[in-house]
Amino acid sequence: MDIRQLRYFIAIVEEKKISAAAKRLHISQPPLSQQLKAMETELGSKLVERSGKYLVVTEAGNALYKNALEITQLMEETKTEVMEVGKGINGRLTIGVNTFSVNGMSHILEQYQKQFPKITYKIQQNESSILCQLIRDRIVELAIIRMPLNLDDFSVLHLCNEPFYFITSRKQTSFDQEVTLDEIQHYPLLIPSTEGLGVHYLILEAFSRFKLHPNIVGECSDISLLMDLVTADFAASIIPETLLHRFQGYPINAYRITSTTELTGSVGLIWLKDHSLSKAAQNFIEMFQNV
Repeated sequence: MDIRQLRYFIAIVEEKKISAAAKRLHISQPPLSQQLKAMETELGSKLVERSGKYLVVTEAGNALYKNALEITQLMEETKTEVMEVGKGINGRLTIGVNTFSVNGMSHILEQYQKQFPKITYKIQQNESSILCQLIRDRIVELAIIRMPLNLDDFSVLHLCNEPFYFITSRKQTSFDQEVTLDEIQHYPLLIPSTEGLGVHYLILEAFSRFKLHPNIVGECSDISLLMDLVTADFAASIIPETLLHRFQGYPINAYRITSTTELTGSVGLIWLKDHSLSKAAQNFIEMFQNV
C-alpha cells in the first residue's frame, strides 16, 4: 500500500461513491475500484460496504481512514519543509564567531531573521583557529574569523580591516588622540589573546617589524577581566576597535595606534572550499555581502 492508494481511499470515504471519488481524483471508475479491492486484499479486511446508493466505512476502514489522513498530511508537511529548506526559507544556520566577535553582528542576524523567520540557529563562539577546525569537521558551515591564518582550505569573504587601540587606566598620563608603538613599548602590556593566535601574533609582529621590545606582562583572553585589570591600573593593553565598541562604559583612556605602524586586524567570513553549502548559509553570505 502506498501514499497514492491512501489518497484514493480518503476520496472514496469522503465522497461515499466510487463515481464521485473517481471524478474528484480525475481518474476513471474501474481503476479506482481495482485499487480499493487491492487494498482490501492486502489488509485482509473489508474497508467499505454498500448501503443503498452509498458506501459506508467499516470499523477497519475507519481505522485506515484516520491514519491515512495523518500520513498524507505528514507527507505534505514533509514535502513543504524539504522544499523550503532547499530554498533557504526553512532550515538551520550554523555559524562560528570569533571570541572578539564582529561589531554589528547582532544587527546582521536581526536582519537575516526578519527575512527568514523560520530559520533556527546554532552559533558557536571560539578562537579563529578552532573555528576553522569546526568547519572542517562540518560542525558549523560558516565562521567569522580574524586573520592571519592558513586559509588554503577555505573560501574567504573579506569583511573589514580595523585599527587597534592602546588602552590604559585613567591614572596614566594622557597622550594625544594617536600613539606610536615606540611611545607605548615600555608600558606593562596585557595581550588580549594567547600565544599562537591571530591577535597575539599581529601585535608582536608589529613591534618586531620596528625592532621594538614591548614590556609584555601577560596574556588574557577573557576580555571582561582584561578591561577590569586595565581599569584597575594592573596593566595597559592593545585591543582591536571592535572591543572598544563592545565594552563601552569602562573608565579608561583609549588612543588609536597610528596607521603608519600598519597594525590592523583583518576580519573575514569563511566556508569550506569545494563543499556544497545549505541554502540558509548561501542566503546569509549573500546578505552579508549586501550589508
